[in-house]
Amino acid sequence: MNWSNWVYIGVGLVLGMGLSQLLARSRNNASDSSPIESQEQPSVPELLQEIKQTQLAYQMAQEMSQFKAGFLARTTHELRSPLNSLIGLHQLILSDLCENPEEEREFIQQAHEKALKLLHLMDEILSVARTEYGTNKLNIQPRSLETIFQEVKDLTYMLAANRNFSLRVSPVEPKIYVLADHRWLRQVLVNLVDTAIKQMEEGRIDLSSSVSHTSNTVHIYLDVPSHAFPKSEPIDLIQNSNQPPQSKDEQDNLSPGMKLLLNQTLLDVMGGKLEIHSITTKESIEQLTRVQIFVPLAIPETVVPQPIENQVV
Repeated sequence: MNWSNWVYIGVGLVLGMGLSQLLARSRNNASDSSPIESQEQPSVPELLQEIKQTQLAYQMAQEMSQFKAGFLARTTHELRSPLNSLIGLHQLILSDLCENPEEEREFIQQAHEKALKLLHLMDEILSVARTEYGTNKLNIQPRSLETIFQEVKDLTYMLAANRNFSLRVSPVEPKIYVLADHRWLRQVLVNLVDTAIKQMEEGRIDLSSSVSHTSNTVHIYLDVPSHAFPKSEPIDLIQNSNQPPQSKDEQDNLSPGMKLLLNQTLLDVMGGKLEIHSITTKESIEQLTRVQIFVPLAIPETVVPQPIENQVV
């Protein structure tokens, strides 16, 4: 082998080494750029998902803001009537419009009773507000829906019978348990039945339930005549002098709209929901109002029998 062959071999080795280095560099560049490209590709759907979540969070915050504003407006309206009545009695006394000391003392007694009832209304609202903000702790445990229904029937049956209304409570399977605070869920149902009885002119009340295993929720239905639960109740924050005076019962108790709002708040705290729909039963063509409550279903493995609490309304 002459020297020229050695030259060709050396040049070939140099070219080969140079090409191998170039290939290695291109591979490194490709490997360095590929993660960036792979990260950039899924970032578009992820960004869209984040935008959707942000929009949903904004809508929920807006709805919650409207709910809070409505709650404040409703509370102001509820306390205005008894407060105006209390002020009116004091004005009669301060204006020396009483005919004699006995009448003045009677007005003072009425004002004292109005003040106590106003305090009672405020306590009802504050109790729910404290529960919503966590001051009053809830005892959420698996509770037997059959037991709750029976207690609601025992507490409201005579109220309906005294007004000649029929109260029908459908049987519940003993194995159905709900995740809720026993006392507050019972109170919500009693409040709804009691409100319906006070607003009804005729008809009957049906309390029933069903289970949705797909969503792990229990649906509680309260079917009442359409006039028992008006879907919308106007709130006049500025009272008109020509407005007809409220009855004594309306002044001394929370309105159906306020009770409905308080019940909705309690259910929200317990992870439930309340809705109102218009329905037509198969038995007749009568239009009814259905108050529908959604409560979380307790998983059978976690169900432990709980002692029955005192029946306090």
